[in-house]
Amino acid sequence: MGFALPAFLSEPRRPLRAILLGWPMVSLPALGLAALWAALFPAAANPVFPGDPWTVFFAVVVFAPVVETLIMAAALELLLRLVPVGWAVALSTLGWAVAHSLAAPVWGLVIWWPFLIFSLLYVAWRKRSIAGAIGIVAAVHALNNLVPALLLLRSA
Repeated sequence: MGFALPAFLSEPRRPLRAILLGWPMVSLPALGLAALWAALFPAAANPVFPGDPWTVFFAVVVFAPVVETLIMAAALELLLRLVPVGWAVALSTLGWAVAHSLAAPVWGLVIWWPFLIFSLLYVAWRKRSIAGAIGIVAAVHALNNLVPALLLLRSA
């Protein structure tokens, strides 16, 4: 890929390890970015999830990770046919940041990091199996969304 990555992000060998190490690698920096942007832009709009709390929980923890991973996989497969892998990952990450910014502008400043890791995981694991890559990324994505979804449930 042109730069050194931790083995669990670049070598498709141990799926559970990739999930369990991918989750904090996604979540902790994203939480830091969220705190940073909240401090810098306290009046910025947060994403809004209207509806029944349990429906929102399902949408955030199950539906969105699966659907967004499928969309990301399709986009990355196309990009990988057109540009080098680093560009494909960067364009995927940028696309997801922009898409999430449409819901809440500052959200894109946070979401780029998780989608960078999701994209890297997908690219690494697709070498072994596209279905496996989708499953690993969706699992990491679901775990990343779990804590915010639980906080939404708690506040409802």
